[in-house]
Amino acid sequence: MKKIKFKPSGVCCREMTLEINDENIITDVDFLGGCPGNLIGLKSLVIGQKATEIADKLKDITCGTKSTSCPDQLSKAIYENIQN
Repeated sequence: MKKIKFKPSGVCCREMTLEINDENIITDVDFLGGCPGNLIGLKSLVIGQKATEIADKLKDITCGTKSTSCPDQLSKAIYENIQN
């Protein structure tokens, strides 16, 4: 099991914590700050899914006029901390 703490940039969320098991499956994710409803929804969608597939799907999503988003930052956390 790998536990990752990630400090996102350019978004309202201040910290992301996720756990990925040995089979590359996301087993938990939590967000500090950000839009509660959206992040609870994101959490329920990604738990139980393959980390690399989630990272590929969420990459480059933007939020309003920002060049990034919480989903995009989650993909960065995954890409920076796991190997395909």
